[in-house]
Amino acid sequence: MNSIPSEVIFFILLLLIICSGFFSGSETGLMTLNRFKLKHLSKKGHKGAKRASKLLERPDRLIGIILLGNNFVNVLASALATLLAIRIWGDELGIPIATFGLTLVILIFSEVTPKTLAALQPEKVAFFSSLILQYLLRLFYPLVWLINTIPNGILAIFNIHLSKKQGQTLSREELKTVVKETAILIPIRHQQMLVNILDLEAVTVNDIMIPRNEIFGIDLDDDWNDIIDQLNHSMFTRIPVYQQDIDKVCGILHMRKIINKLAAGDFTREDLEESMRKPYFVPEDTALTTQLANFQHTKRRVGFIVDEYGDIMGMVTLEDILEEIVGEFTTDPGDAHSDIIPQDDGSYLADGSTNTRELIKSLGWELPLDGPKTLNGLILEHMQTIPNAGTNLLLFGRPVEIVQVQSNAVKMARIQPKLQNL
Repeated sequence: MNSIPSEVIFFILLLLIICSGFFSGSETGLMTLNRFKLKHLSKKGHKGAKRASKLLERPDRLIGIILLGNNFVNVLASALATLLAIRIWGDELGIPIATFGLTLVILIFSEVTPKTLAALQPEKVAFFSSLILQYLLRLFYPLVWLINTIPNGILAIFNIHLSKKQGQTLSREELKTVVKETAILIPIRHQQMLVNILDLEAVTVNDIMIPRNEIFGIDLDDDWNDIIDQLNHSMFTRIPVYQQDIDKVCGILHMRKIINKLAAGDFTREDLEESMRKPYFVPEDTALTTQLANFQHTKRRVGFIVDEYGDIMGMVTLEDILEEIVGEFTTDPGDAHSDIIPQDDGSYLADGSTNTRELIKSLGWELPLDGPKTLNGLILEHMQTIPNAGTNLLLFGRPVEIVQVQSNAVKMARIQPKLQNL
């Protein structure tokens, strides 16, 4: 060793520092890769992504070869730096200078700099380094296997087995966070649509249904002239047909099937009964994702929601579910006037039948989703009695004034902005 020129030792030392930086950057680059993006690139045939995916299938072997290489070059660099420092400054000064100097150089040029670069551009670093690491792993596989055997045995004691593939899974809330963090890549409107899709599983048909008292339908027991008049002035495409009461629903009438006869004036009760389609019933608390699939499977667009006793609670349509995803995209005659009307003083007039989810979306009101489904229900549950007009209450942080009560229910209420000190 003493016969080797100092210039050669310095060159080898410089090369070892570069190798140390390579191993440090490789570890950070490969471990910080976005697994979903990596899988996408692999499916598209990207060679670097395929190599990186192959290495990451066994992280124990990957870490083994990286640490083996990194420790080898660092120890060798330490020995050469000490030898070079002793030649220049002697035994007393050479050893401390070599220790301090090499530590500082490795920290800056072999640790912080390459790891920072790899964290900022993990794909470039990982795909390049994977080309070299795959050959090093094949060359030193017996040594790597020996090094990994003991740690794997220790992990097995704690019932952690590398043979069991550890998939990277995300919860619904975590996926929503991922979507919201992609503001630059995905337009806000599309972000909201993706978030709404993720929320479908947590929303049931009860949350978006048209309450039974708001269902517009045709009563077969009505006078025929009244029925014709209702059909002529109907703003709906699909109309429920019942007898005496909505619980005795007979079917759904599609206006497209009768429009010609209705216009010609020769539409009869028999035509009405023949044009109806049998009603389709939906159990309460059915998740929107399930109901969307059921609508697709049964080729239906309208369903009647029934409780455990078979009584009709309300009605749900395919359009209602789709609007939960994309927002309102049709002009629904039933929504010709909003249920929530802003006032000049900053308050809102809201219909008592306004859906809880609509209050949350429109007002940013923090309301429970596992309780009553309407503003009227929230007020009645809070007060435990039917209030009179003019009654004031504090409902989930907002002052609410009862404006109108009708048929034992709150018909209209005024909602004030949220109190700042609550």
